[in-house]
Amino acid sequence: MIARSGEVGVPSRGNDLAPGPGGGAGGAGGAAIGAWVRWPVAVLAGLVIALAIGGVAGVVVGLVVAGGCGALLGRVEPARVRRERAAARADLQIAAGLLAAALRAGAPPDRAAVAVGEALGGPVGARLARVGRALRLGAEPGAAWGHLADLPGGARFARAAARSAEHGLALTRTLDRQATDLRVAKAAAADAAVRRVGVLAVLPVGLCFLPAFVLTGVIPVVIAVVHDVLAAL
Repeated sequence: MIARSGEVGVPSRGNDLAPGPGGGAGGAGGAAIGAWVRWPVAVLAGLVIALAIGGVAGVVVGLVVAGGCGALLGRVEPARVRRERAAARADLQIAAGLLAAALRAGAPPDRAAVAVGEALGGPVGARLARVGRALRLGAEPGAAWGHLADLPGGARFARAAARSAEHGLALTRTLDRQATDLRVAKAAAADAAVRRVGVLAVLPVGLCFLPAFVLTGVIPVVIAVVHDVLAAL
């Protein structure tokens, strides 16, 4: 809603998502579990496997398991980072709708971006405020809207807004389309997360059965092969 000409009156949502290191959305740039957590866990898993198997074979298998667990845990994204990325994506969707409403009410793009950014807060709000200031100083649309590119879904948003400004298209219509696309992407991500829970729930069961499988399925075969080779010699 436009309170005065060129000013957007929207309720502030507060700075509930602080920018993370490197300017990313709360560190949502893909930070993984820290080495101080993953390697002790990986070493512990390898030690358990080595003790369960025993002997030289246990040591070898334990080392392999420890290395594999460390690499796998290094690719796991912490829950905090996932939450911050989801919050930034949701804020970007809200920002697109508010910008479209402000432009429809007659606010110029630079003032609309600054006002919505200051009201919204967080990483999305801070970047929108930069977009507005850059537009006000006469920056190219691509460079100005590029401040949003490092947010989840922000690169496509920035390209669409810059294209609209450069080709003289209706920015309001572009922002409405982006808000719709972001809502669809959010729903798809939620659906994928629900499906992923079923897969992740199976992993602990697999880890519990792994030592038994190695002891009953792999070790006897290895022992039999070694026995046959030694007997042939």
